[in-house]
Amino acid sequence: MKNAINSDETEYFYKAILTLKDTKEAADFFEAVCTPLEINTISQRLAVAKMLSENEVYLNIVAKTTASTATISRVKRSMDNSEAYDRIFKRLEKK
Repeated sequence: MKNAINSDETEYFYKAILTLKDTKEAADFFEAVCTPLEINTISQRLAVAKMLSENEVYLNIVAKTTASTATISRVKRSMDNSEAYDRIFKRLEKK
């Protein structure tokens, strides 16, 4: 049995994201399916991960992103257990 994050609906959602051609299409899509707060929260986590990957200290990350230390810790744990952020950063560097 699939859990909520691995359901048929989420698979379809991920496939939909992969069809987006550029940042304009991505913005249009995410603005249609997410609240501004949700978009900002996800964006903040990505910014936190980028800063962590650049060895920024928590206090600097809090100052620059206004993320809580709990959020920073959560992102750090995610980075320690997955290569997802690193994969994205490497691909973005190539562009």
